[in-house]
Amino acid sequence: MNLKKWMAVALSGAALVAAAGCGGGDSAPAKSAAASGSKVSGQVTVSGSSALLPLAKDAAAKFKAKNPDVSITLNAGGSGTGLKQVAEGSVNIGNSDVPAEKKLPADKAKGLVDHKVCVLTVAPVANKDIGDKVKSLTKKQLQDVFTAKVTNWKDVGGPDEPIVLVTRPTTSGTRALFTELALAGAEEASNKSLETDDSGTLIQSIAQIKGAIGYVALSYLVNNKDVVPIGIDGVAPTLENTYNGKYPVWGYEHMYTKGEATGAVKAYIDYVMSDEYGVEIEKQGYGVSSKMKKK
Repeated sequence: MNLKKWMAVALSGAALVAAAGCGGGDSAPAKSAAASGSKVSGQVTVSGSSALLPLAKDAAAKFKAKNPDVSITLNAGGSGTGLKQVAEGSVNIGNSDVPAEKKLPADKAKGLVDHKVCVLTVAPVANKDIGDKVKSLTKKQLQDVFTAKVTNWKDVGGPDEPIVLVTRPTTSGTRALFTELALAGAEEASNKSLETDDSGTLIQSIAQIKGAIGYVALSYLVNNKDVVPIGIDGVAPTLENTYNGKYPVWGYEHMYTKGEATGAVKAYIDYVMSDEYGVEIEKQGYGVSSKMKKK
């Protein structure tokens, strides 16, 4: 090949490379290592919200299938615990049902970076003997029940039997969300003998105790027939009613990092928020943030 032909071929190849690297305004954004399929490695530690734990676990399993060299450790403990631990640097990610400033001092919250990964719907749930008769409660009735102003189901349209509260600790983000949006800020009565922030344990207690009531993330009710969800002001706790703004008790689920996420931590969060994983979110009873009509 003579010199002129060789230069023409070289220039043509350079032009193709330049065109590939300089897409127009509608070109796809750059992808993270996880989204582009390249392997990542490292360790990720997560704690916090029990409401977000099922999604975090599912995403971790699917992420690890693609990135076997990543180690992911997940614990619940409540939103307050997760936020405290990520602020202290003892975990990489703190999962929370509420914004960090609701659980942490302003200076601690300021150092955290928020990643809103999905929408959480919180539903009152009762033992079947109640849920089969009481389909819905007004916000005032809910407030009276959870503050123990009303202690017998007959006073809110149910059978003549005691109301048994299955409560959550003050560190719970699910409790904070429910208190604000379902109870209008009224302080929930405490039942230390049946207090837990483990949603699986909470559902089991409600299923086994006549007259029991509590509240859980909608994700825990997928394929669950042991307890019965109760509507609020005649509106059932469903994703459709959350999206259209009719159901009032919902919030964004947050994954917080101390400073900007990097390495395997960033890759994991990017995967949770990717279009690829987005199709899995609704299957588990969580909402897709972009579908919310009421922000």
